[in-house]
Parts: sequence; C-alpha cells; structure tokens
Amino acid sequence: MKISEITTYLESVAPLAYQESYDNAGLLVGNPSQEVKQVLITLDVTEAVLEEAIQTKCDLILAHHPLIFGGIKKLNGKNEVERCVIKAIQHNIAIYASHTNLDSVPEGVNGKICEKIGLENCRILSPVSGQLKKLVTFIPFDYAEKMQEAVFEAGAGSIGNYDSCAYSIAGKGSFRGNNSTTPFVGKPGEIHYENELRFETIFPAHTQGAVIRALIQAHPYEEVAYDIYSLDNQHPQVGIGMIGELPREMDEKRFLRSLKRTFGTGVVKHSPLQEKKVKKIAVCGGSGSFLIKQAIREQADVFITGDLKYHQFFEAENKIVLADIGHFESEQFTKEVFYELLTKKFPKFAVRLSEVNTNPVNYL
Repeated sequence: MKISEITTYLESVAPLAYQESYDNAGLLVGNPSQEVKQVLITLDVTEAVLEEAIQTKCDLILAHHPLIFGGIKKLNGKNEVERCVIKAIQHNIAIYASHTNLDSVPEGVNGKICEKIGLENCRILSPVSGQLKKLVTFIPFDYAEKMQEAVFEAGAGSIGNYDSCAYSIAGKGSFRGNNSTTPFVGKPGEIHYENELRFETIFPAHTQGAVIRALIQAHPYEEVAYDIYSLDNQHPQVGIGMIGELPREMDEKRFLRSLKRTFGTGVVKHSPLQEKKVKKIAVCGGSGSFLIKQAIREQADVFITGDLKYHQFFEAENKIVLADIGHFESEQFTKEVFYELLTKKFPKFAVRLSEVNTNPVNYL
C-alpha cells in the first residue's frame, strides 16, 4: 500500500478543496509514493504520539489537527512542532491531516457528533456557496447517453440525495472545419448542420478536471464545444456544522447531563436555560461560535460546540441554549470517523487508534 492510495481515498470523501483558507490539511510530512504498512490515528500530533508510532511500528500518522499550521522557517527543535517534524523524518513516518475539509462533509466530524447524540433528519447547518459549477455541451443524439454516463461517473450530476441529474433540449448546431481538419461529420471547408442535444449538468468545482476529461474522451467530435459556468448556489452536502432532531423531546437539564456523559467532559458550560423541552439540535465540532446566529436562524433549541468566550454566551439572547462541551471533547470521536473509513475501504490494512490522550485541557 502506498500513502497516495490512502490519501486519495480520504480526499474523495473530504476533498482538500473544502478546507478553509487558513487551514493546512493534506500530507504534511512524507512522500506520496512511500509504502505504508500501518496507520496510527490521532486527534493531535504530539511527541508522545510520535513515540507511540515508533514503538508500534506505524509509518503513517493520520490526524485531525494539522501539525504544521503556520509557516516553519527553521527546524532546530526549539518547540514541539519542530521536534515532531524532525523525529518523523528521522524515523520515516509520514503525517497526514484532514481538518476543516473533514468538518465540511456529512460523513465527517459533525456527522459523528450527531450520531453520538442520536439525532435524526440531519443536514448541513451552514452550506457553502461557490463550490458548484455548471457544464453545458452539445452532442449528436446517438452519442448523448455514452457521454452523459461518462461525466456522471467523473462526479457530475449530483444534487443532494439525487444523482444523474441533467437537462437536455434538441437543437441544430453548425460548424465548418478548415482543410487541416478531419470532422466526425461533414466535410472540411463546408458548413455543416447537425441535429444535436444541448446537455447541461452541475458538478463540484474541484472535480472540473476529471469531468472535462471524461467529456472529451466520450465525445465523438474532434473539437468539443462546452461552457463552464460558476454558480452561487449553496452546496447542500458541503458546509460547516450540522443540525438534526432528537427522536423525542427532552428536558433541557436532562439533555445537558446526557451530553456530559456521552462526551466525558469535565464540565458543560451553557447559557441560561429556556425552561422548555428541546428537540432541534445544532452542532459544530471544535470552535463554532461563528455559527451561533445561523443556529438561531434555523430555530435550533440547543447549539453544541467548544471554545465559547464569555461575551459570546450573551449572543443566545434567550432564543437558544448554547452548550460548550470543550474543543477536544467535541472532536474526540473523529478518530472513529477515520477508523471506520479506512477499515471499510481497506479491510485487510493495519489501522490503530492512538492510546495517547492529547487533550491539553484538564479539569479539577
């Protein structure tokens, strides 16, 4: 197994194109063509985790939080990040991170939080815009089905829970090739009119290269005419946070106590209770204060996240209960996400969960 086989699969689930602009997800240390026999899964990369990888003979560390976040200008071992990079290189251990890109897909961090709470009818809390494009092309009737199947296979045509989505309309195209052409229909130097289908579909922006290659390979024309349009539509399957519903309404305090048990946190900090039952729950693993207003707009009864500051609790404004369960606590089950993805795709590959508790926050 090569590292590239694992990372290519992970990026098919959580594409690097979905990470935030400030993030640094991807292969941070190591060569994509390097062979790997065993993976160690962790939330954070620390010196203790590196030592665990060495002792267990793991040659790839798969983490949620990137070890290298800011720029590194020197490798002198003066801090933990530099020491980890040096030790990883010395022991030929690769390091890969899937961070905000894994936050942005339903199968990722927030989907796992919803699963642990037992939420139903889950969807993205804040879908992103600008991640979709439209393809328009023109093709003879007899070749439309083959071409359509090819672009769908390359990643086009999905809208929410539907796939193979497209629209076609009949029309007449014209073209004239010069004497150096060998047109599929018609003769060089003569204007040719052909009955064609105008075919259009949408695709995620990061798949554009694959979609266009599939189009050209399946299209019979020597020169393929096509248009690409950028769309402002929200992508319903990509975005930060999720929202869903409890199977049954619960008392506020009972629900908060269940959170404390499920996530094993030392304390649940929360805004004033609303003295009502709760059912609709919004979540965001890590630091999600920027989604408070969105959670209120979606009429969530509770918003669960981490790292809320003092003044941010005032933003509840008696419209919602804000529950801070801690950064590490909210993301701790991300290790399960990685484990389930890898063992399902590569059932015979060795995957280990780190036994190191990397939470830097302790409670008295």
